[in-house]
Amino acid sequence: MRLHIFVETDRKELLWVGKTVAVEMINRDGQLRVGLNQGVGGAFDRAAVAQRSKQPPHKGGFAGTELTNEKDDPTVGPKRGQRCRSLAGSSFVGKEPGTGGGVVVHAHPIQPQGDWGGVKEALRRAAAALGFTAMAVGDGQLEHEEPHLLAWLAAGCYGEMDYMAKWGGDRARVRRLVPEAQRVISLFFPYWPAEATAAEVVLTDPALGYLSRYALGRDYHKVVRERLKRLEETLQRLAPSHQGRVFVDSAPIWEVAHAARAGLGWRGKHTLLLTRHGSYGFLGELVTNLPLPVDEPVPAHCGRCTRCLTCCPTQAIVAPYQLDARRCISYLTIEHRGPIPEPLRPLIGNRIYGCDDCQLVCPWNRFAQTVSHPAFAPRHGLDAPALIELFGWDEVTFLDRFAGSAVRRIGYERWLRNLAVALGNAPTTPEVVAVLSNRRDDASPLVREHVAWALARHHERQRTG
Repeated sequence: MRLHIFVETDRKELLWVGKTVAVEMINRDGQLRVGLNQGVGGAFDRAAVAQRSKQPPHKGGFAGTELTNEKDDPTVGPKRGQRCRSLAGSSFVGKEPGTGGGVVVHAHPIQPQGDWGGVKEALRRAAAALGFTAMAVGDGQLEHEEPHLLAWLAAGCYGEMDYMAKWGGDRARVRRLVPEAQRVISLFFPYWPAEATAAEVVLTDPALGYLSRYALGRDYHKVVRERLKRLEETLQRLAPSHQGRVFVDSAPIWEVAHAARAGLGWRGKHTLLLTRHGSYGFLGELVTNLPLPVDEPVPAHCGRCTRCLTCCPTQAIVAPYQLDARRCISYLTIEHRGPIPEPLRPLIGNRIYGCDDCQLVCPWNRFAQTVSHPAFAPRHGLDAPALIELFGWDEVTFLDRFAGSAVRRIGYERWLRNLAVALGNAPTTPEVVAVLSNRRDDASPLVREHVAWALARHHERQRTG
């Protein structure tokens, strides 16, 4: 059996880095061993090259470093090289975690031409190793969904998101983005931070501000995209003829529709992708020209449940599978640039960036997993922040606290707008009135308008007792 060996290292004194070679795999006594010839093993360290070139060959016929995969058997000690980690099917060999510097060697079986099922399974194992909890392959054919998309656009439900109308039906036609596309590989990356204060605790305390749980840490675009690029590199080594592109909410590609078409899950009545493990995850796509076997779509499992429709504070889910973004709190606090419509402001409560309500009530999210990923861990106490404290930040503090965060892109002005609405919905206290009064003459007309609205609410409460 032949392998592709890809070597990565943080050792600067190496003769080369990232070289790809083909070697043989030896099955000896039921144990998988990968022999690296002297040209590879000897290149790991300048000082060792001359010495190793004098060493006799091993009995197996290979000189230099030998890496073993013992299926993580604790009774088997390291060999001359390094102990290997097993990722089902032996798709990875390398140093053990926590050993410091050295090399990491990725071993991927070279699939015979046409063994696309083998490529797909190897890619699935690599995706799992990168943190994706589900992967499914679809054919990218969404033309049958296009009439629903065009009707939604014609109704103006996209609000100010003009890019939705600009690309129109292109979202259902992936080959306009990637002409050679044959398959769309959809992946699910969970994000709900285990360390975050419970959402229900924050939402029931009007003195606190609620940020959608996906936005408490680093910008997911960067985190997921980096892993998708690494996955694409794996696919390129498995099948050098691959041509394609990765997407993470970064182009007019219809993510939920592609994921449902591939069988990654089904579209919930709130329009988000649902799986048997809930909806708390980011979607990413790897588009390829390879004819990988496609997965079958799965039936919807929402039944007669309508909790997501009835719980929406602004009734933005106007019917099953139909969302009017113009009423959606996520849209209003993130995408909408102007004044928030006055009738909707009291309904927003203390939600200052996004909204998770339709997911919080979904029965399938009882089975959702939380993650302790450092990139998504709450920063600066943003999982349960005091509204008064946030409203006191100047722009420099805002930019500093949200460096590398998705929140930063709404800008300081809209941040203050959102906070003014939440403070207008907060209990009337001298502290709340004082902090709002301090921004009565803010330089931004947008902020001044929402501060005036909030103060008027508190003055009315004080007048009427």
